[in-house]
Amino acid sequence: MLNITLQSRLSITPIEIRKDKKHYIVEDKLTGDFYEMPEVCIDAIDLINQGFSLGEIETSLIEKFPNEEVNLVDFANQLFELGLIDQLDGEKIEKKHISKEPSGMLWVSPKLGRFFFNKFTVLLYSVILVLNIVIFIVHPSLFPHRDDIFVFDIMFVNVIFWMAFSFLFVLIHEFGHVLAIRAHNLPTKMEIGHRMFFVVLLTDMSSIWRLPPKDRNILFLAGLYFDSILLFLALITQLFFPNSSNFIIGLVHLATFDIVLRMIFQCCIYMKTDLYYVFENISGCYNLMENAKQAINKRLSFLKLQQMDEVIFSGEKRTVSFYTLLYFLGFVITIFLYFHYYIPEIIHVGEQILPGFINSPTSLLFWDAVVFSLQVGIFILLLLNSWRKKYIKN
Repeated sequence: MLNITLQSRLSITPIEIRKDKKHYIVEDKLTGDFYEMPEVCIDAIDLINQGFSLGEIETSLIEKFPNEEVNLVDFANQLFELGLIDQLDGEKIEKKHISKEPSGMLWVSPKLGRFFFNKFTVLLYSVILVLNIVIFIVHPSLFPHRDDIFVFDIMFVNVIFWMAFSFLFVLIHEFGHVLAIRAHNLPTKMEIGHRMFFVVLLTDMSSIWRLPPKDRNILFLAGLYFDSILLFLALITQLFFPNSSNFIIGLVHLATFDIVLRMIFQCCIYMKTDLYYVFENISGCYNLMENAKQAINKRLSFLKLQQMDEVIFSGEKRTVSFYTLLYFLGFVITIFLYFHYYIPEIIHVGEQILPGFINSPTSLLFWDAVVFSLQVGIFILLLLNSWRKKYIKN
């Protein structure tokens, strides 16, 4: 820790400050990291850049913000921990060299992004999303059933098709985010991650903090918009081509199952889904999950959720309380999906697969069990690798 006093004078590393809904977003130009700060912090940074001592700045800010707790020594130490101090009393602060990751996906043309995401197409996507809901209301039989993933009698073939469909649809979902981001000529990248026990592709959307709040929601919803298009095509196929072959109808049911359940999981915003970020952006409260966990810890200490620093700005407590309710609602949705769909499917698979191991190696049932087990093993390895990266990163 630096020896910072009220007589100290600082120099800030290159940053860019943007006004947000309630507070300000500060971008570290060297690392690409973003931080939310209230007005008093922005004024402090401005006075620091003008060369005033911390004591002079503190006196000025106490007078300007009489209802705020102003401690410039603590604030300066926080800036140091964030790596935002360049010099202290004229002496250069040594920092570990942080190499900013090169911008990614620049090969995707911004013109292509704007072709898919403009005022007309966003309206079209929204209409199709509503039409999908109307179709399910009028034709409830089209809603996915737990047996829809079993297109074939051979389990490992079912897994191959489900994994292929799921990977393709997730790729399309994430590419929706990529196109929406590139429409604003911002960089991004894709990587493998996880949500609970699901291996997923994730799009880096950190650069969207350079945009005003009103432009961010389309980027957050871009994946769901593309999901809606795919779902609409699947539902129309079932409605207008009901006499297609069992193979085609089976694949369409499988596609509908995968898309619908992934869209429902978006409502489980305790996992920081796309809808979580929409809610966060609309409310202007950017630490909702962390603050909700703190609120839950205070009321239900026996849950022992991960402890995090509470950063609730003035006027945000009501929003955090409402999000806490949505947090638990997401758990209820998850439990329903598992007990209604996934657990019965796992039981059915076990009943079909386990007897195969006692069959002869020349039996198709034996190899069905072996190959299926290998598929599950690969999935588990991908999941463990995702958890490992997250653990090392944190």
